[in-house]
Amino acid sequence: MKKITLAIALFLSVLAAKAQTKTIPTPAAESTEQESLAKDYLSQIMGVAMSATSNMKLFHFVYDWIGTPYRFGGSSRKGIDCSAFTKQLYSEVFNTTIRRSSRDIFSMVSPVSKDDLKEGDLVFFKIHSRSISHVGIYLGNNRFAHASSKGVAISSLDDAYYSRFFYKGGRMLESFKNELSASSETDEEPSN
Repeated sequence: MKKITLAIALFLSVLAAKAQTKTIPTPAAESTEQESLAKDYLSQIMGVAMSATSNMKLFHFVYDWIGTPYRFGGSSRKGIDCSAFTKQLYSEVFNTTIRRSSRDIFSMVSPVSKDDLKEGDLVFFKIHSRSISHVGIYLGNNRFAHASSKGVAISSLDDAYYSRFFYKGGRMLESFKNELSASSETDEEPSN
């Protein structure tokens, strides 16, 4: 409900501001202005400062799923778990197919230290377990999106709970680049 109220308030304030100005914006200027407003709005909601290079598709995807209930084994808007949320995000935002469980996803990444995390990287946790039991997507400013027991949400790596169980970060795209180049080299070699 808060999301809808905030969206309506933002929309009405934009309309009021446009009604008070007498200049007619060009389509390019209007598009740039709308993107800037969207970045400002998402920055405030997610607590992440977005730059000109931020992946807006990533932030729109996360925004659309916020509040979706958690359901172990779920993979729809009716209920979703952490690995299904991550799999869905990587499919839609990065056009990349990844595995289904957090442990299997971890096997596909290049490890990244907490200090070197970038937007779109993955964060892995060992929550009350010796093995990886939770995964989320890093957004920046130590914040990450994930399907938690309270539903899809944005949390902070600085939060005492997540800080305590944080295991490692991982970069999926670097891993795939290496895998793709290795498979193309293999394809070029003649087979006997």
